[in-house]
Amino acid sequence: MTKEFAAPGTRAEVEEGAVLTPRFGADGLVACIAVDAHDGAVLMLAHMNAESLARTLETGEAWYWSRSRSELWHKGATSGQVQRVVEMRVDCDQDALLIRVDVGGDGGCCHTGRRSCFYRSVTFGTGSAAALVPAGP
Repeated sequence: MTKEFAAPGTRAEVEEGAVLTPRFGADGLVACIAVDAHDGAVLMLAHMNAESLARTLETGEAWYWSRSRSELWHKGATSGQVQRVVEMRVDCDQDALLIRVDVGGDGGCCHTGRRSCFYRSVTFGTGSAAALVPAGP
C-alpha cells in the first residue's frame, strides 16, 4: 500500500491550507511525537514515511518507519501496546506530526519496559559531559 500525498504548495497553502501535504525530509521521513491522550505525557518520538502515515490515517492505529530496522512498524503488533490515535496534528510547515494516543496492553511505549521513552533528565551547567538522571513521572 502506497499513498501519494500532494506536494507542499506555497508557504500560505502549507501554513494556512486545509490539505495535509507533509514535508518529508530527504530521507523520506517526518518526525512524529506520540503523547498520552489522557494526561498529555510525552511517550515517544518516532518517524513516519508516506506508507506508515497512510496506514495510520486508514486504520486509526499508529504505524511508523523503523530507522534501525529499515522496515514498517505497527506499534504494539508484538508487545500489545497498540496506539489508537485519538487526534493527529501537524505543525505549521507540515514537517512534524503530533499524535494523541490511547495505548493498549500495559500502557507502555518504550522498548526498555518503561511507559515513556523520555525517562531521563539532562542536567544543565555541567559542560559537554552532561549527566543523565531519572526523570519524575
